[in-house]
Amino acid sequence: MVLIVDDIKANIIALKKTLELHDIDVDTAESGEEALKKILKTDYCLIIMDVQMPGLDGFEVVKILSGNKRTKDIPVIFLSALNIEKKYIFKGYETGAVEYITKPVDSDLLMLKVKTFLKLYEQQRELKGIKELLSKEIIIRKEAQDNLEIKIAERTKELVLKNEELEMKNHELQQFSWVVSHDLNEPIRKIQIFIKIIKELYLADDVKAIDYVNRTIKSAERMQTLITDLLAYSRLSSQVKPESTDMNEVLQEVLSDFDYLIERKNATIKTNELPTIDSIPSQLRQVFQNLIGNALKFSGNSQHPLIEITSELISDKSFDSPVAADGKFCRITVKDNGIGFDEIYLDRIFIIFQSLNDRQSYEGTGIGLAIAKKIIEKHNGLITAKSQVGKGASFIIVLPLKYE
Repeated sequence: MVLIVDDIKANIIALKKTLELHDIDVDTAESGEEALKKILKTDYCLIIMDVQMPGLDGFEVVKILSGNKRTKDIPVIFLSALNIEKKYIFKGYETGAVEYITKPVDSDLLMLKVKTFLKLYEQQRELKGIKELLSKEIIIRKEAQDNLEIKIAERTKELVLKNEELEMKNHELQQFSWVVSHDLNEPIRKIQIFIKIIKELYLADDVKAIDYVNRTIKSAERMQTLITDLLAYSRLSSQVKPESTDMNEVLQEVLSDFDYLIERKNATIKTNELPTIDSIPSQLRQVFQNLIGNALKFSGNSQHPLIEITSELISDKSFDSPVAADGKFCRITVKDNGIGFDEIYLDRIFIIFQSLNDRQSYEGTGIGLAIAKKIIEKHNGLITAKSQVGKGASFIIVLPLKYE
């Protein structure tokens, strides 16, 4: 709405009709005092004000409006037929008016300016509304951020306490594992000793009794192996600092341990140069022991078991990553020509106590590959396998050269 302020009624009527022809809502006041009362009660988009009026003149009214926070942004156009000198025009702008027009007025020019200021006023109001919304949004987000930081601090503190508690429990579990291992192994050792004494001293001529005794001894040995493997699995939770490790040395140590079995099975071992990586040597040694031990164990009826251990540098931590001379990862493959397995059971072979084969035919606890998987994961690596029944198996390991 536009407010017209003039002490001459004829001027008000003429200007009002001009504005209403352009669908502009109009309100009027015949003095500065009346205008102030209306402005305080109503929001106007524009004020068109005569300068020379009895009582408060136009300059005084605009000066009052400029000092009020609610009304200081309302645009004012001065209209004057008497005060047309430059000093009055300057004074009009100094008091806060946006335009000073002298009479006679060009109605087309006046309407152009009125519409322009109305549009600017609406845009200012929209910007003000957006500014208020943004201010509220900033306050809301700041409160949310503060709350989030408090929650994060609380959660961090909670996680630190839980981590300390977990470390304590891990330490207690390791101590418990050692005690249980000793307490379980000791009676098994005595059972083995006494059974062997009975066999040698009292059962020399009883074939059936010797068979039962031999079965008992083998069961005790399986129990002892199971306890040893469980203890090895529990040890993997402990924190050990990695060190630079020549994989060739680790592999040669493992092959040296299997010398007798390799010779007895007439097996052929083929290897190429392995890299030096950051690792825990004793744990990688265990991985090779499990994989090569399985390859020898599950060689089946093959007259010439063949085990190939190869390595290549690759660019990414992926089983299918391309070979790269400057790669930051290595892919190690342990391949055999043994009995193999059906790949539909791939997920099972890395789970503790899972075995795909008859334990009467192939001794084992079902823990070896679970240990291998846990060790590789502790080294930020990957392990999988490919196989076909009767056509051997390939175990593929991906490890970073540098431990992070």
